[in-house]
Amino acid sequence: MAPISTGDVIPDGTLSYFDENDKLQHVSLNSLAAGKKVILFGVPGAFTPTCSTKHVPGFVKKAKELKSKGVDEILLISVNDPFVMKEWSKTYPGNKHVKFLADGSATYTHALGLELDLSEKGLGTRSRRFSLLVDNLKVKVANVESGGEFTVSSVDEILKAL
Repeated sequence: MAPISTGDVIPDGTLSYFDENDKLQHVSLNSLAAGKKVILFGVPGAFTPTCSTKHVPGFVKKAKELKSKGVDEILLISVNDPFVMKEWSKTYPGNKHVKFLADGSATYTHALGLELDLSEKGLGTRSRRFSLLVDNLKVKVANVESGGEFTVSSVDEILKAL
């Protein structure tokens, strides 16, 4: 499947997260994004170096700026289980706006065409690093990295597009 790109409509899919009451929730991505301007960004894995020290912190730090530019939701997806995502989210105590969503079996990642085979490194199927600006389910900007790079999917690249 070709990777999602500008002009595409994002596929629907079910992702998981723990809510503010520590209850496991399963949510349709379309229910989070329909009629809204959202940022959907994905990383290869929770607690991995570039994801934890560069990619996610940028979105957490600049979330208020994104919101001031009309962004309704900031959604992080990783091919991890919801328990791992919950613990990872706790490492960003100042986070109030980035929702950590689990794609445990990479089903949604496959639907986006953004899977990355890291079996040789013992990590199995993961997500390519990406950031999407989505308006009412339609992709306005698609920043998709090659391999393990971190050059085009940062929060600053999304801010340039807003």
